[in-house]
Amino acid sequence: MTVAADIRPLRIGTIELASPVVLAPMAGVTNVAFRTLCRELEVARAGTVSGLYVCEMVTARALVERHPVTMHMTSFGPAESPRSLQLYTVDPATTYRAAKMIVDENLADHIDMNFGCPVPKVTRRGGGAALPYKRRLFGQIVGAAVAATEGTDIPVTVKFRIGIDDDHHTHLDAGRIAAQEGAAAVALHARTAAQRYSGTADWEQIAALKQHVTDIPVLGNGDIFEATDALAMMAETGCDGVVIGRGCLGRPWLFAELSAAFAGREIPTPPTLGEVATIIRRHGDLLAAHFGEDKGMRDMRKHIAWYLHGFPAGANLRSSLALVKTLADLDELLGQLDPEVPFPPAATGPRGRQGSAASVSLPDGWLADPDDVAVPAGADVMHSGG
Repeated sequence: MTVAADIRPLRIGTIELASPVVLAPMAGVTNVAFRTLCRELEVARAGTVSGLYVCEMVTARALVERHPVTMHMTSFGPAESPRSLQLYTVDPATTYRAAKMIVDENLADHIDMNFGCPVPKVTRRGGGAALPYKRRLFGQIVGAAVAATEGTDIPVTVKFRIGIDDDHHTHLDAGRIAAQEGAAAVALHARTAAQRYSGTADWEQIAALKQHVTDIPVLGNGDIFEATDALAMMAETGCDGVVIGRGCLGRPWLFAELSAAFAGREIPTPPTLGEVATIIRRHGDLLAAHFGEDKGMRDMRKHIAWYLHGFPAGANLRSSLALVKTLADLDELLGQLDPEVPFPPAATGPRGRQGSAASVSLPDGWLADPDDVAVPAGADVMHSGG
């Protein structure tokens, strides 16, 4: 299948991407193993690495305090460039220290900032998707990261949601403020925090943000499951690039398809079940190298469920794979799959958590004063992304 499209490079500060495609940071997913696999498959199936692959989110406070788990999360592959790291932060001072640490210790080439997490334990303390409601504090945090990177080639970008709920939209203000504070680009997950990951992304809000923020790139995120979805989003909204989240769970070859689509080349044929099994095995190797075999296989289990989504595999085999403990076990179980099965139409669409919409947990009095600059108490110890 060929998709007609002009090559549209994306420039984020000093970073130029051949394809306007960014891997969304996803907690527990986009570690160095997953990013390496995505990059390898893009090279194998499309001949190049053309997009930006973002590390899973790390907490600014934990980074500054050199928490061992956090430092391990900032691992990058030897050939990984540009190295992109996302910070979760609620405090201008800690933000500055974390960004300065990234600069001084050459930890990354790009800093993204997370203001999109809808998880209740985060929003109830004023972090994540709740924080852009506090416009002045939001601006101070973005400005602190930009100040820490001044004079370097490290761009700062900002990701956020439409707002807290349908009565409290914040994305237009957030985009304007981020641009004023020196952000190199903004990305909008076109859902409110109340939606979490449910329902349909409102692409019209991406278009509205693009019309509102004209001096830096605006990227869109939400409901991109196929390469054609990405082209449709850009055509419908005028956004400058796309951010890919749940659509690549169990489909790390999606970036090769996107690369081909944006270059107007034939989109590679989706893999057979045998080819998927080979990809699963490679993913297992990479996770074992990153975490050790025991933890790597425990982490692999959720990925296997995503990989086999829509494929005929049998309940007993799926149950055994969901308990896999060693690479040898993985080999034996993958060998029971029929390698000739083609990629099924039922394997398309959303994966991972969806849940349902719910009211957003917020600190008492949070909505009373959007210009309050008090730092949310305790929010900087959170470790969830979104």
